[in-house]
Amino acid sequence: MTLTTIIGRGHSGTRILSHTLIGSGVYMGEPLNSAGDLIPADKMYCACEVIADHIKWRGGLDWDWSKLSKMIIPQEFTDLVYSYLRAVPKSRALHKGWKLPETLLCLPWIVRMFPDTKYIYWIRDPRDSIIGPHITDNLRQFGIDSEPTDNIRLNRAISWIYQYKLVKAMPKPKHWIEVRFEDFVLRQDETLTRLEMFLGYPLAKIVVRPEAVGRWKTDEGANYFYFDFFDEAMRDYGYS
Repeated sequence: MTLTTIIGRGHSGTRILSHTLIGSGVYMGEPLNSAGDLIPADKMYCACEVIADHIKWRGGLDWDWSKLSKMIIPQEFTDLVYSYLRAVPKSRALHKGWKLPETLLCLPWIVRMFPDTKYIYWIRDPRDSIIGPHITDNLRQFGIDSEPTDNIRLNRAISWIYQYKLVKAMPKPKHWIEVRFEDFVLRQDETLTRLEMFLGYPLAKIVVRPEAVGRWKTDEGANYFYFDFFDEAMRDYGYS
């Protein structure tokens, strides 16, 4: 029996992988929305606010998450997470999991709660990720301090870099794989093989759209919405 969760920022295309797992017979909880998210998500949103109380913002794009790996996880947090997941941990399905972008905001404690879970970290070019809106664009909505701005794209970019830095700073679980959206779309067979080796069971092949890659190139005002603080992440993830 395996438990899997998809970790990725909102608007990064995680629905593709959720639909792949569902099509492969993985129980992803119920009910699900069209993006393959387990809903309702209000309990996980509240869990994000609980963990945010223990994250220190140093100003600018600098946060301190060190306390999260040492302190006792509040009972309120674990109760909220289990209430959100409901039947998933108790399901007798051979393969099960869940997907919700906001899980990433709670990742340090999720990993401590579920150390044996298989984590698929889903990555997408930030230039594409910040084209569309997502509820996590405003970190302050989840209790996470950050630089206030009226620039919508900058707000999304700050959220993107926050989640990148959080993942980079935290200790990785023993079962962890990183998958780029672009590789899944443009080299699906090869990427599915990697995932099958990681998960230990065969995966279904779904329809993907190559035109979803590089949408930023035709986005109105794209030349004005690249942020220099993406540079390190762009190199890390192999984007030019």
